[in-house]
Amino acid sequence: MGKTNFKAVAVAVALAIALAGGALSPARAQWGTANNTPLVFGMNAEEASRALGAPLNYVRGRPGDELFVALPNVKGAALSSRSDGLYLQFRRGRLEGWKGDWGTIRP
Repeated sequence: MGKTNFKAVAVAVALAIALAGGALSPARAQWGTANNTPLVFGMNAEEASRALGAPLNYVRGRPGDELFVALPNVKGAALSSRSDGLYLQFRRGRLEGWKGDWGTIRP
């Protein structure tokens, strides 16, 4: 294997490791302007809304055990046709889990 091929393979491996590390990092709220507050299990609805920089919209559930969705504000952005909702499940008033709805594009 020549030196050029070795360099290309080394760069490709380093890039793959960097991308994999980013995928394994903790979830961070990324919709807000300059907010770096991560979502954390145990947050209440107000704290989660503040961390995301977006209001939470009620989907279903009894008080304290609700499911909310947060939609990013993408008005005027190139990706304005996207509707990547982040669903947040609360139990006993505390954040218990979340799931993104990626790729749902409505006409």
